[in-house]
Amino acid sequence: MKRPLSYILALFTLPFAPLGAQTLLPKPQQAVMQKGSFRIDKPFRIDNAAGNAALNFYDVLQPAAARMPHASTHRYVRYQLDKSLPSAEAYRLQVSADSILITAKGHEGFMRAAQTLNQLVTRRGIACCTVTDSPAFAWRGVMIDVSRHFFSIDFLKKQIDALARYKINRLHLHLTDAAGWRMEIKRYPLLTSLAAWRTDSLWKTWWNNGQRHYAAEGTPGAYGGYYTQDELRALNDYAQQRGITLVPEIEMPAHSEEVLTAYPELSCTHEPYKQADFCPGNEATYTFLENVLTEVMEVFPSTYIHVGGDEAGKASWPKCPRCQALMQKLGIDHVDGLQTYLINRMGKFLQSHGRQMLGWDEIIADSLPQGTAVMVWRGTDKAGEAIRKGCDVVLSPGAYCYLDSYQDAPPTQPEAIGGYLPLQKVYAYDPLQNLTPDECKRVKGVQGNLWTEYVPTPEQAEYMLYPRVLALAEIGWNGTGQKDYADFRQRAEREVDVLQRKGIHAFDLKNERGERPEALQPGKHKAVGAKVQYNLPAHPYYLAGGDGALTDGLRGGWANNDGRWQGFIKGKRFDVVVDLGSVQSVSRVACDFMQSCGPEIFFPSAFIVSVSADGQQFTEVARTSYESAKTVLPDVRTCSWKGTATEARYVRVQAEPSAFGGWVFTDEVMIE
Repeated sequence: MKRPLSYILALFTLPFAPLGAQTLLPKPQQAVMQKGSFRIDKPFRIDNAAGNAALNFYDVLQPAAARMPHASTHRYVRYQLDKSLPSAEAYRLQVSADSILITAKGHEGFMRAAQTLNQLVTRRGIACCTVTDSPAFAWRGVMIDVSRHFFSIDFLKKQIDALARYKINRLHLHLTDAAGWRMEIKRYPLLTSLAAWRTDSLWKTWWNNGQRHYAAEGTPGAYGGYYTQDELRALNDYAQQRGITLVPEIEMPAHSEEVLTAYPELSCTHEPYKQADFCPGNEATYTFLENVLTEVMEVFPSTYIHVGGDEAGKASWPKCPRCQALMQKLGIDHVDGLQTYLINRMGKFLQSHGRQMLGWDEIIADSLPQGTAVMVWRGTDKAGEAIRKGCDVVLSPGAYCYLDSYQDAPPTQPEAIGGYLPLQKVYAYDPLQNLTPDECKRVKGVQGNLWTEYVPTPEQAEYMLYPRVLALAEIGWNGTGQKDYADFRQRAEREVDVLQRKGIHAFDLKNERGERPEALQPGKHKAVGAKVQYNLPAHPYYLAGGDGALTDGLRGGWANNDGRWQGFIKGKRFDVVVDLGSVQSVSRVACDFMQSCGPEIFFPSAFIVSVSADGQQFTEVARTSYESAKTVLPDVRTCSWKGTATEARYVRVQAEPSAFGGWVFTDEVMIE
């Protein structure tokens, strides 16, 4: 039967916008504009040679198209099948003043064509053009974390509508985590009557106050919620009608504090509020997980079921008698092998039910079940490793695809978890970079992830998603061979207007402040190129440009991982000596320091400058103390000494940790 499309396609129709193929987002593979338009307010007939695969043209363009099926008119819209097209989502559009020819391989292709047609509607009708189009990647996904903060079914429907406009075809729901279980499981009612509810509405407060307690449903002040199975079935239907598959995620073996509070017998110690990891040595764990996955499969038709698999602490496993007995039985000598066993067993269970396992890149192992896919979040090297183990991959690296980072200058934005990921950086992502041609064949696609620890409201969730999702949609559909950021940004700005008119709280690109100004061009000072002696080393994860990073003339941007900030965590944190090469007049010494409380990066409590002519005897010329204070938004402070000129070859700079401990991050030692 015909599937009505009076959903997003009609919802986002803007018939009075002066549009054409050059404004489409995502950009089609090939599009040629022509003069004129097909008037949809005049009589035309519909010729359907595609049967049930075709869509109802009136539904596609409501309310712009009047219902005037005149069989006698020479003007027509024709659907036709072409099985030679390269993929199920491929299509061709040929629009002239008298006809629209829509060609596809099947229903998916007609749906993508309809989404394109909808963006081509103008005041005069549908702009004349020829479009030949197909996706670069089969998987074009977005993940929304509904555990850390719960979002309603109506909110999810609203996002499905918006995502469909941009040909996103996967919505991954992070349904379970310590912050709350979000899916009804009939066999285990405590998952929704207890594990779905906590004692504070804000994750940040609940997680950091030291208690992290749950509350029975109905308890005064309890925060949370869950989706019934009927609600999720209806949501699946809603998404499928819009060309989107819902992918459920059930975390294992870690991130499971909520489960182990409700059912503590599944942990190693059998005590509530003590464990985050399931006990892999307990057969009851597998019974529970298989029962849960069975109900998940009954609700979600997705081929792939996501099992999490990330960040397992495994703290109790070495001391757990059951875990040790299983290790002996399996002949393994490290607890990591227990996670491999659990994940593989769940993968085989899913496979036995006609499904495939998907997990974060920590699941990579030598013996994953055939058909397993890995969602890579830690970098291209993990993608290559997974591919060499025989797995397909979905690429979702945090550096480009984690949409919980700040998208503009952090001091101007709502509080986020940290980092800096503007639209331009998302758009610059090349998912196939550093992969061989054979490895590229195993890349299923790309996905953006919205973790919601610091995203408590629907409005803020939309603000973080859009317009960065548009960049990922463009990469996922068009690929990376036609990149032009100026062109993309123009189209994205237009789409932000579309989204905002339809009640979506997208970030307004026209107000973007951008990167930290000091980071945009090299600076000049006496220390540029000077050698640096580190009395305390930078952490290996945060070396930036190595030993020359502090005197390369390059100041850091808004992100602590942008390759310009060095991070220090040992001892009194920061202690370096800069060798100017000769005795020179020194009257000013300055360093930038970052504060970002989420990752525990704090301004220093003291800034100390000493000078020496010989590198042996140092004279302290400045010691400035600062009061430690936690701030909501990240920022950068320049600590400096400026005084009477003194002759020195060696300049020692120290920065002591804040009262909260944590990291000290700095980018450049500037000497004048």
